[in-house]
Amino acid sequence: MAVAVPPPDPSAGPERAEVDDVPALGQAFAAGDEAAVREAYRRWATLVHTVALRSLGTVAEAEDVTQQVFVDAWRSRHRFDPARSRLPAWLLGIARHAVADAHARRARDGRLEMAAGVSAATAGTATAPGHDDGVVERVVVRDELDRLGDPQRTILRLAFYDDLTHEQIARRLDLPLGTVKSHVRRSLARLRTRWEVEGVAE
Repeated sequence: MAVAVPPPDPSAGPERAEVDDVPALGQAFAAGDEAAVREAYRRWATLVHTVALRSLGTVAEAEDVTQQVFVDAWRSRHRFDPARSRLPAWLLGIARHAVADAHARRARDGRLEMAAGVSAATAGTATAPGHDDGVVERVVVRDELDRLGDPQRTILRLAFYDDLTHEQIARRLDLPLGTVKSHVRRSLARLRTRWEVEGVAE
């Protein structure tokens, strides 16, 4: 059964009423009341968006993070304990993780674009796709990594997702440095070909 948020006290001002009913709203949210998530979004979406925008610097990314925060919060509402935390503080905690994830994705996209650009220049082809195609790139790369055999798959995952240098990868896998570089070069050429076939690159 949905838990209704108690109406504000008519004798209190609107801001004071909202402050006073935060615990009740948190309980309703944790209980799965859909009206509670709508009210939480109305009250704190701007706050979450501001935090994301200050860190990420772009409106589009801040909007994506804001939406993701409330989606994640609703899906994980069973983990929210209104007796231990206030709802806005819990939402901001989720926002900090979402912002950190957005920065990590941005860094991975940058490494991928740089590596693919180097491969394209070596092959005398066009440059890598721009950052606007980041989502498509990630899907293509993950799919292509799944197609690679080892050690190529492991090497590229260490390079793109663990941010290891060629030297660090060679030490970790106990492979000659030249072998690591050769695997990276051939694998990136495969990625470039896949982009062209799928129409990702121009």
